[in-house]
Amino acid sequence: MIEFFMTHIEVVGVILLTLGVAFILLQQRRSPQSTAAWILFLVVMPYVAAPLFLALGFRKQGKRYEPIIFTQKEDPQTPVHALDEMFQSFNLPPALEAQRLNLHDTPQSAYAAAMEVIESATQTIDVLFYIVSDDDTGNHVVDALTEKARNGVKVRLLMDRLGTLRGPSKAVKALRKAGGEVLFFSPILQLPSSGHLNLRNHRKMIIADHARVFSGGMNIGEHYMSDHPHSDHWVDLAFTLEGQSVQTFCDVFRSDWEVACGEDVDHIKTPAPTTAGNATVQLIPSGPDIVEDPLHDGIIRALHLAKTRIWIATPYFVPTEPLANALRIAALRGVDVRILVPQKSNQHIADFARGGYLRDAHTAGAKVKYFEPAMIHAKAALIDDVGLVGTANFDVRSMLLNFEAMLLVYDARSVSTLSDWFTAREADCHENMPSPHLPRRLAEGVFRIGAPIL
Repeated sequence: MIEFFMTHIEVVGVILLTLGVAFILLQQRRSPQSTAAWILFLVVMPYVAAPLFLALGFRKQGKRYEPIIFTQKEDPQTPVHALDEMFQSFNLPPALEAQRLNLHDTPQSAYAAAMEVIESATQTIDVLFYIVSDDDTGNHVVDALTEKARNGVKVRLLMDRLGTLRGPSKAVKALRKAGGEVLFFSPILQLPSSGHLNLRNHRKMIIADHARVFSGGMNIGEHYMSDHPHSDHWVDLAFTLEGQSVQTFCDVFRSDWEVACGEDVDHIKTPAPTTAGNATVQLIPSGPDIVEDPLHDGIIRALHLAKTRIWIATPYFVPTEPLANALRIAALRGVDVRILVPQKSNQHIADFARGGYLRDAHTAGAKVKYFEPAMIHAKAALIDDVGLVGTANFDVRSMLLNFEAMLLVYDARSVSTLSDWFTAREADCHENMPSPHLPRRLAEGVFRIGAPIL
């Protein structure tokens, strides 16, 4: 009799928990694909799906991740482009002209640029990365920060806890001893109300004196940047930036630091640049600390408005259904759609999941470029006369879950430089679309259904 009642109590408990999770799920702003995938998971495996959703399923947490407070410009900015106008309607900072922007497309030039930004600091250095590796590059960068801290520069280092599971612990300990502040974003073991394991901080930046920034797709490690040639180097993109647009990077870092330390941090305005540049740029952060999904929605709008070209470089191509449909429709309209991906990435699940999406785009007329020499880790795009470069992959996780930051470039010179980078990479690509056997297609279908959960 006791076992009978215990069994019924357990069943009722699971039903109530499942219904509660379903209620929460239906209240969230999600794509139909994501909602359907979670509901199917709840129906098929409620014992697994319900607790997994409570641990991983939340996208926006207003109490834990307050929206970023951006430093407002004194004068309203006239939009330089339709996308700029759209992003301003989301209350995001406007595009700014006369900025100084330089792209770095080799591990050596990126390493030199990152170290130059660190060495230039006289007052403050704020550093945020998803991964800081325990290798020569990681130790050299942290050692450089330690030296600055010893010389009286205020140093703050913020790393994602999951990305930097095995960081340069000895170097970090020395940095703390020298007076540097070190925090980890979103510890792995925490209460659901304190954050979620699934929401990772994928942003990357080094800010010196609130005036200069190094950012892009590269983490701190030998794979990404180094002061010497290395056989395992990945192909990636980074940039350095000076000008008033650095203020948005400062606002983003301040917000992330406040989340990690649990305290408010003073706003500091970016000083006026000593010399003007020729670039027109706009930083678009995305993630749980941004209201709505402006990066995702802005890219969709740009894809639908595109008339001449859509060139995308990404290590992982697992788009949301609206993004995939926008690309397919653009290709059918005759737009020059090119998708540059690695022949084989470092994420086998992502390679499985991308197959169906790439074939759909190819069938519609897109050119799929498989890069053979190395891993492509760059996250970049050209949509007509606008360029994008930064941290966000063309996948569900970057577009709707992670904390990301993408720089939009509107000036002809910067767009041309990005276009030249694409063209140079295409020389080492092939366009042989694989025809997988039935078991592979079935596996791809399963991963496609589960993409919103993964």
